[in-house]
Amino acid sequence: MLEHGYIQIYTGDGKGKTTASLGLALRALGHGWKVLVIQFTKGDQGTCYGELASSSKFLPNLDVVQFGMDRVVYSHNICLGDFKEAKRGFEYAKKAIQSGEYQLIILDEINICVDMGMIKVNELKEVLLNKPESLEIVLTGRRAHPELIAMAHLVTEMKPIKHYFDIGVLARQGIEY
Repeated sequence: MLEHGYIQIYTGDGKGKTTASLGLALRALGHGWKVLVIQFTKGDQGTCYGELASSSKFLPNLDVVQFGMDRVVYSHNICLGDFKEAKRGFEYAKKAIQSGEYQLIILDEINICVDMGMIKVNELKEVLLNKPESLEIVLTGRRAHPELIAMAHLVTEMKPIKHYFDIGVLARQGIEY
């Protein structure tokens, strides 16, 4: 197990932030770690996220929980319910971080919650500063806050070069979700 855990951020406008974090989760699971993925802004949208389905079927050391409404959240459609779900997810995350149960916790799309004001950056920074020393935490999502970037130990920016979405290909099951 880890002696020291770090804070990682996967951000940017390119595809692959959640995917990269799930790859890290798979690697950690291969070493017997207990992993938690908390998905913000990803509620029951009638879409079965592959990571959610596989966590219950194939990966006993992987817990995936979702906090979000029945749609994708954008600045033009954000509502009070989104704030409530983000707060509920953040409260869950705070307890999980202090529980000592996990070696890796992924806060998927939490950067979006901070960017849209659903979670205060100072509150997230406090949680990260007070995490157990051996816990690895990953933050994903576009527009990572500069203060979070400054305190993280590893930051990767996904940059779009070319995407099949630009030629009309929609999100595909098993690839994007």
